[in-house]
Amino acid sequence: MKIERKILLNPGPATTSDEVKFAMLVPDICPREEEFGAIMNTIKEDLPKVVNAGDEYTSVMFTASGTGGVEAVITSAIPAGGKILVVENGAYGTRMAEIAETYKIPTVRYRLAYGDFPDVATIKRYLDEDATITHVGIIDHETTTGMRNPVQEVCDTAHALGREVIVDCMSSFAGLPIDLQRWQADYIVSSSNKCIQGMPGLVFVIFKKSALNALKENKHGRSFYFDIYSQYDGFRNTGQMPFTPPVQVVYALRKALDLFFEETAEGRIRRYRRNYEVLKEGLSSFGFRFLLEDRYQSGLLIAVCEPANEDYDFNSMHDFFYARGYTIYPGKGAKELTFRLSVLGDLYEADIRSFLKEMSAYLSTLNEPLKY
Repeated sequence: MKIERKILLNPGPATTSDEVKFAMLVPDICPREEEFGAIMNTIKEDLPKVVNAGDEYTSVMFTASGTGGVEAVITSAIPAGGKILVVENGAYGTRMAEIAETYKIPTVRYRLAYGDFPDVATIKRYLDEDATITHVGIIDHETTTGMRNPVQEVCDTAHALGREVIVDCMSSFAGLPIDLQRWQADYIVSSSNKCIQGMPGLVFVIFKKSALNALKENKHGRSFYFDIYSQYDGFRNTGQMPFTPPVQVVYALRKALDLFFEETAEGRIRRYRRNYEVLKEGLSSFGFRFLLEDRYQSGLLIAVCEPANEDYDFNSMHDFFYARGYTIYPGKGAKELTFRLSVLGDLYEADIRSFLKEMSAYLSTLNEPLKY
């Protein structure tokens, strides 16, 4: 069976390999069978290994999009009477704050323009001035802009002041260097359809085992479905997820993890970095400008400033590429108008060079060279 290959330059769901696609073609099985539970347990045990978590961490999975995982942590980890400081320099930081506020959790927003880099000294000042803040929430790779936030420094600062840290690693897990032995983040969240290169449908939380007692005590009725302790304890006791898992997606994630360990973390990070370097060099040669300075770029996604050409239109450009098998992504409220291109997923240098050839063809349809 040959499956048409699409080049997805959006930041997930990403282009997947045929091996991952074919992993879903399995005999039907009831997810309550021991055989299936054993597969899920291998995933549960392997996810922390991706980020060098060590024995002090464990993981739990939910059937949901990535946002569901963030909601699970926010609603489970913050105790009654707790408060969260959210670093909000992109749409996903805003989303984290909105989740907390939806559940009436006291929330302090450290607001920046989408594209500005957080100041750790300011974060420390928030914590120094408000002893009721119990948690800090931050996005690792903010895909609104392609910025990598200073997670290590935030963890060090928060922990020195006795606060816990929640990190959204949705689009950095398995794609950027993450070492939980160094970060010591209390909770990180990611999903099956980004840099790990599986299919959408599963989200997972990796957290310190030492948090289990607090998670058990924090059962205060915020969420029935997204309760981390119940999900963890249920699987520990039965080998089953309490609610129906996406069976085929589980098999795909198992295969994706196998392929990750085969490629190695260093190999995957290197491949993505090369994709990014080729993409940025090519776009620069065409005359495009970028939202972020190089020192803030994650190397996984680049926010490209939209040109001022009168005949430029993002939707028309999107349709030009989509007809040729490439998907590009619009901007999301950054401080300048942008479109976004990601290099994560089962993509290689040849795919990026092929895209750049199509970009050259698209630019030839404009009446004049790019201008800003």
